[in-house]
Amino acid sequence: MGFITSAVRGAVCSENTEESIIENTAGLYSVLLSKNGIQEDRIVSVVFTLTPDLNVCNPAKALRLKGFCTRVPLFCCQEAYIDGMLPKVIRVLITWNADESWLKKNTVTPVYMNGAEVLRPDLSGK
Repeated sequence: MGFITSAVRGAVCSENTEESIIENTAGLYSVLLSKNGIQEDRIVSVVFTLTPDLNVCNPAKALRLKGFCTRVPLFCCQEAYIDGMLPKVIRVLITWNADESWLKKNTVTPVYMNGAEVLRPDLSGK
């Protein structure tokens, strides 16, 4: 069985509270892993961005608090401000070593949740 490096994106809207950021980050992460057959021990790295209005909690911290990604490099940065941008958005890019046989039978599925579906209606079915 071989592995191929793959990546998947996702986004979720959140309120600017520590509890909301923690719950929304963990929820998005869990759904991305489930929908894409990702085993956490195969994750290479996780990169987050936050819109400037989310400033009370780092999503990397959120995953660690929930017991995820204990041995995975995590990185977070602020999304560039663009006039008219959707507010209160956490974006994520997960890179992992995917099982080649899984990729032959399945499609990598991005996940957009809790209002973030408007960012990519072509991918979120909305």
